[in-house]
Formats: sequence, structure tokens, C-alpha cells
Amino acid sequence: MATMMKAAVFVEKNRIEVVDKPIPDVGPNDALIRITTTTICGTDVHILKGEYPVAKGLTIGHEPVGVIEKLGSAVQGYTEGQRAIAGAICPNFNSYAAQDGAPSQDGSYLIPQGLCGCHGFKATAGWRFGNLIDGTQAEYVLVPDAQANLAPIPDGLTDEQVLMCPDIMSTGFKGAENANIRIGDTVVVFAQGPIGLCATAGARLLGASTIIAVDGNDHRLGIAKKMGADLTLNFKNCDVVDEIMKITGGRGADSSIEALGTQTTFESALRVLKPGGTLSSLGVYSSDLTIPLGAFAAGLGDHRIVTALCPGGKERMRRLMNVVASGRIDLGLMVTHQFKLDDIVAAYELFANQRDGVLKVAIKP
Repeated sequence: MATMMKAAVFVEKNRIEVVDKPIPDVGPNDALIRITTTTICGTDVHILKGEYPVAKGLTIGHEPVGVIEKLGSAVQGYTEGQRAIAGAICPNFNSYAAQDGAPSQDGSYLIPQGLCGCHGFKATAGWRFGNLIDGTQAEYVLVPDAQANLAPIPDGLTDEQVLMCPDIMSTGFKGAENANIRIGDTVVVFAQGPIGLCATAGARLLGASTIIAVDGNDHRLGIAKKMGADLTLNFKNCDVVDEIMKITGGRGADSSIEALGTQTTFESALRVLKPGGTLSSLGVYSSDLTIPLGAFAAGLGDHRIVTALCPGGKERMRRLMNVVASGRIDLGLMVTHQFKLDDIVAAYELFANQRDGVLKVAIKP
């Protein structure tokens, strides 16, 4: 087996390069995955722009689809050569945070300090790939705590069909789950990028009867219709808050999902809520938010604002892949472009600037 691999690393603000790095050694609880397909996420663009800090030289990416190359001695129930994915969030499920119901916020940040990762709570620390440890935009990735984080890919599913499961589908569905959606609800989803589209699909699966998709791109709004939206609104053509209040007869939406991470979308998501409604926030924000007094009803409106980092773990991945295998959702159509790993800088340029109708790019080593 070769000892070196190609990997896309963060060099400095606005600069990611493909370099040679050693293939990781496999510890007893790890698994080495040979990447067959990965992708670029909006969070990776935040890293590229210097809006989310990571260490220089870190391999970026957190969405692995591949083949088990080597298993650690303590990892059971898997075989080398088996196709598998791992969640973008790969926490230690033995940690206090995991057993307290918040595995995505565990103590993994302590490991580089030589301390036990089972202790400590920290927001986003369950997100290790491309954040705390080398990520997936490479020929190989080391999956920590593989017993809990590896999920075999069902026969008959392509890489492209399961590529959204590690992050985009898990995040979008979590947004719908957090929105307290009940059968017959009216739900508004602000922003129809990949995560927003998955939130739209998740709202449909959870029983919403009226789903309103909001975006400024008519192409994406067309895809939202395929994902389950009943109505679409282009914010460039109307005042979406006014339109939604008209559609709901002045009542407001039961739930809103914010899937972009801007003051405008967050504020609109709050303004369209009925009293007692839930705002489910998925966006990654890069500046402080302001809550408008009227929309917040001075704090007396019984509103719920819920944030989330997508769940990881093999059971979450198994369930998501089951949804794909059932045919209830087709996320393969979201993969609009394909690049080789050597050309990932061009892929970042395309994706970051949202050119050529891009939704998600498949990166193939």
C-alpha cells in the first residue's frame, strides 16, 4: 500500500491547495476509508473565506463515501472492502455529552490536548472531519470511533444517492425535525440551497400539508417543487412576509426553517411565525443577529427558536439511507457537477460563486 495521498488543505484565507500528505495510521478504534466520492459544503466555503477558523494545513471536507481500506483491531461487525459512509459529525458516543443527548457537542476538542474526549461539552466539537482532524477531501480519511460512526451502504445505492446523507440530508431533516411539524401544518423554508431543499423534503415526510419554499433563484425553486414544496416565492419579486401572511389568512406559519444564515432570512423566518410557532435555525451565521421587537412580541409570543448541528452516528446514517432506498426522496438530482480531486480549486470557485446552476459537486479522487 502507498504511504502518501493527495489531500485538499487549508493554506490561508481564500487559498486551498492539493498537497501530498501521509496516509493516516490506523489505531484500534479507527477505520481507514478510501474515498470514492466526497463533496464541498457551504461550511467549507466559510473556512475558505476565513469566516470559520481552522488550523493551517488541515485537510478540509466532512462528507465521506468510500470503501473500508483497513479496520482497527477493536472494530467489529465490518469488513475491509465494504462500501460505507460516516456522518459529517463523528462524535464519541461514550462521552458525557452523547449520553446527555447532545453527541454533536461532545468533548472531542480535548483530544489534541492529550486529554480524554469523553469529558467536556463544546458547541460543534462533535464535528471533527475538516474541523478538528483531517477531513474527507482526500484520497483517504481516518474515521475515529469507527464502531459507532461507520454505516454500510445498502446494495444497489450509488455514491451519488448517499452523498447527501453524511451532512446535507441529515442537517436538512434535523431542521424539519426541530421545527415541531405536525400533520396538516404550514411550513415555510427560507433558502433552497442543498440544505434547504432537504429541509423541504423532510417537512413533507413529517406531514406538513402546505410547504412554502422561499429563494431568489427560480431554478432552485423549481427543484423545491420536486422536493415537496406546494408553493414557491421568489423574494426578488415580492415581499415574502406579506405574501405568507396573505396565504395563511393572517394567521402565520406553524413553523419556519432558516437554511442560509443571514440577518434577513432569520428575521423573515421570525416575522412569518404564528404565536406559539417554532423557528428552526440551520444557517451558519458569520455576524451577530438582531431580533426585531415586534416579531418577537416583546418576548411574550410563546415562540420557540431552535438551533442544530446535524446528528451523526451509524444509526442516523442507516435511517437516512433507508429513506433513499425506499424511493421516497431522490437526492441524486442535487449532484449537478463532477470534478477530480486535482481540480478541487476550480470546484470551490464554481460552488462558492454559485455559477452554472450548481447545487452540489461530486469530488472523485
